[in-house]
Amino acid sequence: MAPPLASDDLNLILEKTRHLWAEMRGKRIFIAGGTGFFGCWLLESFVHANRALGLGAQATVLTRDPEAFVRKCPHLAFDPEIALLEGDIRDFPSPDGDFDYVIHAVTETAAKRTADNSIALLTTMVRGTERLLEFAAGHGTRKLLLASSGAVYGKQPPGMTHIPEDFAGGPNPLDCASTYAEGKRAAEHICTVLGTKYGIECKIARCFAFVGPHLPLDAHFAIGNFIRDAMSGKAIEISGDGTAVRSYLYAADLAIWLWTILFQAPALEAFNVGSPQAIGILDLAHAVAEALGSHAGVSVAQQAIPGTHPSRYVPCTKRAEQSLGLRCEVSLQDAIRRTAAWHQLRVAQTPPPAK
Repeated sequence: MAPPLASDDLNLILEKTRHLWAEMRGKRIFIAGGTGFFGCWLLESFVHANRALGLGAQATVLTRDPEAFVRKCPHLAFDPEIALLEGDIRDFPSPDGDFDYVIHAVTETAAKRTADNSIALLTTMVRGTERLLEFAAGHGTRKLLLASSGAVYGKQPPGMTHIPEDFAGGPNPLDCASTYAEGKRAAEHICTVLGTKYGIECKIARCFAFVGPHLPLDAHFAIGNFIRDAMSGKAIEISGDGTAVRSYLYAADLAIWLWTILFQAPALEAFNVGSPQAIGILDLAHAVAEALGSHAGVSVAQQAIPGTHPSRYVPCTKRAEQSLGLRCEVSLQDAIRRTAAWHQLRVAQTPPPAK
């Protein structure tokens, strides 16, 4: 069972977005993907703002497994202003009434791709986005936010330190590993075509890498695995050579950026969402160890090959900074500590298995 987010995080989000919420007073929002990492942060910050500001707003959350979400986040599932709708994004039943806002935060990834799960992923993104736009068109939606991905740019060129939104590169369509990226590119294009057709303001957030509560510590996220190792007192294990360069935005900042983009960003103008502060994976492992007081060391599985360019996945965020006034409010060290503290609380609150 996931504990509520820390009050410091929720208050920070509210502080930075307080001026945005007036337009949602008395309105309804539909959130697809409201039970995942992005969705939990958006939903809980919505509940906090709704209560603190007396907005009288309501949210409907699309989920394939309402019972699982009730077990995971009962403090959200039982909120009187939250309604759970069971269904798949590709063919969900339409609830009654209008929804001024729609958020498409359905994001499915897998560490290993097979032909079957790649096709399922692609069709979910394409058909799901089309279904959500058609739903929005029939329910009075004014603004729709698509949580896209920095993967749409393809591989970051060796000489480019930060990827800007106007970079015209793209993933290799002949590579099976490009399924996720191609699905996100298609989702953006569907928003362009159907958003224009139906007169919906489609906001595009190209999301990079993040850290924070609700991030799994046992999946294919390097920083989550590092935090898990440090919390357990083990040496932090790097499965590669440690040269890859990434950046990590804390989830409270993510929520601030996404709400700001939904409410204020121009339609059909992509905004990178992430931290511009680049860090190598080896340095990240040491940063996690330092932040959490781990002295078990760091192990690197592979030897770096001299002369090769390290892969980079770091956004340029000048557009978000200059157009929307967005900044990174939480440092990486603090983000690591906050994430670990939440997971420690989650473990402490989890009852032991029945004998």
